[in-house]
Amino acid sequence: MSRQPSDLRPPDPGRPRMPGAPPHDPPGRGDQSRRWLFIALAGLAIAVLFLPSLFSNKTTTSISYTSFLATLKNKQVATATVNNTNGVVTGKLKSGASYTVDGPDPSTSAETDAMLAAGVQVSYTTPSSSLLATLLPEVLIILLLVGAFIWLNRRLQGQMSGIMSIGRSKAKTYSTERPHTTFADVAGYPGVKQEISEVVDFLKQPGRFRDIGARIPKGILLVGPPGTGKTLLARAVAGEAGVPFMSVSGSDFMEMFVGVGASRVRDMFQVARKQAPAIIFVDEVDSIGRKRGAGLGGGHDEREQTLNQMLSEMDGFDATEGIVMMAATNRPDILDPALLRPGRFDRQIVVPLPDLEERLPIIQVHCKDKRVAQDVDLSILARGTPGMSGADLANLVNEAALHAVRRGSAQIETRDFEAARDRVLMGQRRESLVLSDEEKERVAYHEAGHAVLACTLPNADPVHKVTILPTGMALGVTQQLPIEERHIYPRGHIEDSLAVRMGGRAAEMIIYGDLSTGASNDLVGNTELARKMVREWGMSNQIGPMAWGSQGMVFLGEDLLHSRDYSESTSRVIDEEVERILREQEERAMKLLTDNKAGLVALATALLKKETIDGSEVIHLVNTAKEAGVTAQPEQPTRELPTQPTNPNGSPDPTITIAVRDTQ
Repeated sequence: MSRQPSDLRPPDPGRPRMPGAPPHDPPGRGDQSRRWLFIALAGLAIAVLFLPSLFSNKTTTSISYTSFLATLKNKQVATATVNNTNGVVTGKLKSGASYTVDGPDPSTSAETDAMLAAGVQVSYTTPSSSLLATLLPEVLIILLLVGAFIWLNRRLQGQMSGIMSIGRSKAKTYSTERPHTTFADVAGYPGVKQEISEVVDFLKQPGRFRDIGARIPKGILLVGPPGTGKTLLARAVAGEAGVPFMSVSGSDFMEMFVGVGASRVRDMFQVARKQAPAIIFVDEVDSIGRKRGAGLGGGHDEREQTLNQMLSEMDGFDATEGIVMMAATNRPDILDPALLRPGRFDRQIVVPLPDLEERLPIIQVHCKDKRVAQDVDLSILARGTPGMSGADLANLVNEAALHAVRRGSAQIETRDFEAARDRVLMGQRRESLVLSDEEKERVAYHEAGHAVLACTLPNADPVHKVTILPTGMALGVTQQLPIEERHIYPRGHIEDSLAVRMGGRAAEMIIYGDLSTGASNDLVGNTELARKMVREWGMSNQIGPMAWGSQGMVFLGEDLLHSRDYSESTSRVIDEEVERILREQEERAMKLLTDNKAGLVALATALLKKETIDGSEVIHLVNTAKEAGVTAQPEQPTRELPTQPTNPNGSPDPTITIAVRDTQ
């Protein structure tokens, strides 16, 4: 059975529905009945007007008045009936045929004398008009005016009802008769599901908790990055709970009229109390739950009124029993402190990015309804997707399916997943972009510098793939994948990451003796990472164990006029330390590439021939050249052609280098 949202408003008390009874007539059926009744009445009126003429005597012959006089003169007319209303003469000839003729109106005495002289049986008739035929045009006009008035009145009532109902809640309710998503459909996150399932168990069996004196949290706040499945977990609660579940978005409370948001909050809780026990889920609660008085100019009055009403309904003067509030947000730092205190949102459940053990079941869930080849190892795919959320993994599997369709394959193979991962991480390959030989050579040495250092440095992530094919916004990519999940990054790993990013710049200096624009984004990423080492992570001997976080968002109004927490002299020391760290890693990269110049040249030569090399071949080329001990001298280019800047692509933590990307 599928779950469909129904109207939040309770059913009409005058129309009770017993269990097993058929549902009430859907809206609009009465309007259709009235429409068919109107069509039937119109058809009846048309039949009354036109059917008599259709069934009239078709054997009557219409003749001209001249022919009638000639026939009358020859004494061929047997009978004649004169209509006093319109002068029409009807009758029969002696031959038995019927006739009709339009005579003078009114009839003349000469005509009558001629008929009497010819021995015609003359009679006069004055037909009375039909009451229905007389009144039908007026009745139709009246009905038309009444119908137009009723239609206009209903339109006005609809508009007025829309205006009057603007303060009603737009929340959708889900009943227990239509389950859809359950906890079995949510892969991974066992701890999160356990905490949420406690709420469901309490609402289903409250006696177990009351006997021991436990009180269920009034509010549960799901916090996590976008795409981690917060709304999916809420839908699973709707499928598991045996109580009404009401879902609404935070933006549904805001309208152009002042006070509408607060009115909708009151109406939502009023309906929830009637259906208690019940669960209310507010998605994107940060749209109405931002800190009060923190915006430019004193805040947003309408949003703050809505928030005040929600705070009062959750834990105000009137106690709310049997209603559990659930909300989801990816910005808990901007929520009002009064909303997060115990008694309102008692429990915050973090829904983080999935780790290796959680990514595998998530990928398996998304591959469940797809035709995947038997040789596909999903565990390798899970290991190669660090930092991806559940939505990213769903998109990755879908991209693999699309790639298989483009290839004309009947199933998804390993190369489809590889192509999809490259598509998601690096972008679509640009077939239309053609590099010259000089540009390809410089890009090859640039990427070879990254790859050689990634193979040489002990703490660097291993190389997965190196390519000089233009992909996405990149002219070349060195992709690295970590061996295992990391949650704490030592200083050695961060320094090796800085050195790997310096590899492209160092390789150009060694081979060409000058620089190009290819290392632009490499330097941007390294500068940001080195500044974090000094300012936030305390990895500088000159600064010591001190940390200064990043500036807050200006739109909150907290840091608009906020000065720095450190002096000008400290700022100078920070800049000097950042410069020292970057110069040390640049010198380190230069030394390592000079010692491994043979591997650098061998790898660049292989890239110019094959354009794409995987990680195992990179290691083989570097080790073979190092064992041979022969340093090949590349040909110097005839002219300098700067490459495009490099853009590092990493996981959510900047210390993990997944791919070093050369962008335009």
